[in-house]
Amino acid sequence: MTVDVHQHLWTPAFVDTLRRRTAAPRLDGWILHTDGEPPYRVNPADHDLAARLALNSDLALALVSLSSPLGIESLPPEESWPIIDAYHEDALALPAPFGAWAATCLSEIDPGRLAESLDTRHAGRGFAGLQLPATTLRDAAGLAEVAPLLDVLSERDLPLFVHPGPAPEAEEAGVPGWWPAVVPYVQQMHAAWYAFAAFGRARHPRLRVCFSLLAGLAPLHSERLANRGGEGRGQVDPGVFLETSSYGPRAIDAIIRELGVDVVVSGSDQPYATAPDPGLGDAAWHAIAVTNPNRLLNRKESRQ
Repeated sequence: MTVDVHQHLWTPAFVDTLRRRTAAPRLDGWILHTDGEPPYRVNPADHDLAARLALNSDLALALVSLSSPLGIESLPPEESWPIIDAYHEDALALPAPFGAWAATCLSEIDPGRLAESLDTRHAGRGFAGLQLPATTLRDAAGLAEVAPLLDVLSERDLPLFVHPGPAPEAEEAGVPGWWPAVVPYVQQMHAAWYAFAAFGRARHPRLRVCFSLLAGLAPLHSERLANRGGEGRGQVDPGVFLETSSYGPRAIDAIIRELGVDVVVSGSDQPYATAPDPGLGDAAWHAIAVTNPNRLLNRKESRQ
């Protein structure tokens, strides 16, 4: 089965809610304004349903999610929930092969409302799990705050998808347009990976967690971790998974050699991207096939 766990598709109701807003995050036509990043011109073709269906024609499942860098989850509840509800309603109504990650308000934690969302069905389909921004999970305090939400997932045996969150520091004068994706997003994912290992796993022993963006390449720091008193190489959590996002063969190859995987094809978090073979060598493919399977998630489950 061919699966993509990381797509974004802005549906009409979601776009309308952003256009009605007068404060960030908001859309002025197709110009996106957020707290922390320069105004960005969204290409409407990237969110055209017919075009996306054509690009997803080879997929058995394509999971869409709320765009966490917008900061919607952290808005006050009276602002956050209308946008999330619009996203939920449209996401559940998307045709096959689409599925969706649920979202939730984080300024006022409501596990009951999350449970209601996860139990909602449309035409027999429901949410695959919950997406949370990495900014919420990058330390012990953040994980403690969202623990009731993670308990809801564990009770239903549903996974958590960790995605980069807002990057308000990227609004500094002179910062280039690529800065948020390359610096704060990576740092957020790196911190979330180690925070979950240090503080989250003991509290949520059965929770499956998928980190986008190769967790900011955090697994590659296992040697430094071991040298500073932590558990290093060979210590692999069977309940954690990685999604490749916009990384290519060099990063993917390094992660393979660190963790071992059975699922690897270079992908992208761009909504229109297809996933080419990353060109890994025979040794890497051998590691994928025989070492610690099912660790790296993207678009294809095998090369065969």
